[in-house]
Amino acid sequence: MPGPDLLSSQGLRLDGRRPNELRRIRCKLGVFAQPDGSAYLEQGNTKVLAAVYGPHQASKSKSLQDGVVVNCQYSMATFSTGERKNHPRGDRKSQEMSMHLRQALTAAIKTELYPRSQIDIYVEVLQADGGAYCASVNAATLALIDAGIPLRAYACACSASMAWRNGKPEPLLDVGHVEEAAGGVVLTVASLPSTGSIGLIEMSHRLHMDYFDVVLSRAMQGCRDIEVILDRAVREHLAEGWTKQDVVVI
Repeated sequence: MPGPDLLSSQGLRLDGRRPNELRRIRCKLGVFAQPDGSAYLEQGNTKVLAAVYGPHQASKSKSLQDGVVVNCQYSMATFSTGERKNHPRGDRKSQEMSMHLRQALTAAIKTELYPRSQIDIYVEVLQADGGAYCASVNAATLALIDAGIPLRAYACACSASMAWRNGKPEPLLDVGHVEEAAGGVVLTVASLPSTGSIGLIEMSHRLHMDYFDVVLSRAMQGCRDIEVILDRAVREHLAEGWTKQDVVVI
C-alpha cells in the first residue's frame, strides 16, 4: 500500500492534484482517414491512438452465428517509456492487455447486430505515464463511436489506489506512473457507467476488504466523470461535422 509521502501535509498529491481529481483529459475523434473510426486521447501524460476497422465479414474459423467477433490488438511504441526498450508486438503483456480490452469493449458493443462479422480495434500507446489500460479503453470507445458502431453505453475505465494521511486512509483517483511505482495496490475498473455494470476489474496487489469498497467507489466515480468528458467530446465532434457540412451546402 502506498506510503504517506504520496500526499502532502495539505492533502495534495505529487503532481498537485487532489485525491479525488482526474488527470487532465484531452481527446479528438476522427484523427485518421483510413480507418472506419479513430481517436486520440491524452490522460495526463499518457497518450494513446485508437483505430477501428469494420464491421467486415469474419473468416469461417472465427465467425459467430449470433454476434460479432471483437478483435483487439494493444501495443506500445518503442519510445513510449523512458526505458527506451523495445516493446515487441504480441508479447505476453500486450496479449494480456489486448484480452482485457476485448473484454471491456465487447460488453459495450451491441454484438448481436453483426452476426458472422468482425470488428478490429487497434490501440497504440505513444507515451506511457500510468493508466495506459484506462486511456486505451477510453480512446477505443471514442474510435468505436467515430466508426458508427452501436454501443449499449460508453465503456470507460479508471484506476484508484490508497494512500495515508495523518494515519487515515485516503483513496486516490486516476493513478499516475509515480503512484503506480510506489508499490501500492492499484485497482482498475472498466465499466458502463450509465448502466452501472462492470466489464472488468483488476487489482495489482491484495487489498484489505475494509478498504475495497471505498477504493472501488472512487474508481467507479472516476468512470462516471470520464463518461461526461467523452460524451462532451463526441457532441463537439458531431457539432463540428454538421457545421462543416452546412458550409459546404451553402
